[in-house]
Amino acid sequence: MPESLAKTYKPLLEAVSFAARAHQGQLRKDKETPYVSHVFRACLVVRHVFGIDDPKVLTAAALHDTVEDTTTDYDDLQEQFGPDVATWVSLLSKDKRKPEDGREDEYGRQLAGAPWQVKVCKLADVFDNLLDASPQQRQKTVKNAHRYLTALKQNLPPEAKKPWETVSRLLTEIEGQGAGGA
Repeated sequence: MPESLAKTYKPLLEAVSFAARAHQGQLRKDKETPYVSHVFRACLVVRHVFGIDDPKVLTAAALHDTVEDTTTDYDDLQEQFGPDVATWVSLLSKDKRKPEDGREDEYGRQLAGAPWQVKVCKLADVFDNLLDASPQQRQKTVKNAHRYLTALKQNLPPEAKKPWETVSRLLTEIEGQGAGGA
């Protein structure tokens, strides 16, 4: 017998509310847009650009920055959303206690060995950041996108191939437009 709709989708809807509360008061780099719009957009990219409708993956996408950018920790996520989502979100999180260079290297290794669900969420994050970057941020965003695409391509599972190719294509388009951007 199939799982109930409430049991299948309620955690995703709760994750959206959880993310909104966790990111409350945070703004995007434009200093105007609520930060939570980014995690919602990443979730929409997973679903509508990449075509992935797995509720747990969408839940992880909605929560992908909560451990890294809020006071949320792994235990909070595990308690409310289960070990898979908590583990995926923790793999999507950089350890900000470490110096940036070492932190980025470690994060790249983390992404390279991550399961497909994590790779897809990170690709959605990169996709949204590429489209959301201001002209002043674009160079750094493009550099980061290259670094992440290189890490994510390692051990690329079939489920993440189309998303990886989509983000790679977007990056090429943005670079082809030069400094003016999208």
